[in-house]
Amino acid sequence: MDAPFHDDNWILFRYKKNKRAFAWTYERNGNICVNVKVDSEWRDFWRSAYASVLPGYHQNKEHWNTIILDGSIPDDEIKRMVAESYDLIVKK
Repeated sequence: MDAPFHDDNWILFRYKKNKRAFAWTYERNGNICVNVKVDSEWRDFWRSAYASVLPGYHQNKEHWNTIILDGSIPDDEIKRMVAESYDLIVKK
């Protein structure tokens, strides 16, 4: 974990070997959010499947999604999105 903005609200999760980020957590508008890297083939699927998955807040909208943790997305699906993000950055 890392706090690159020197802001405790933003926590970055990186893969140690290549230092690439796969998740950012932060509080926004009273909700905890997680930004995850997303394969372009799945980006729009996740956004259309759940109203609480949006283009990545404060990041490249093409490569990142924001997951708003408001209870509307099953935990297994959140874990899947985080795992897919991790898999994308480990390969590089």
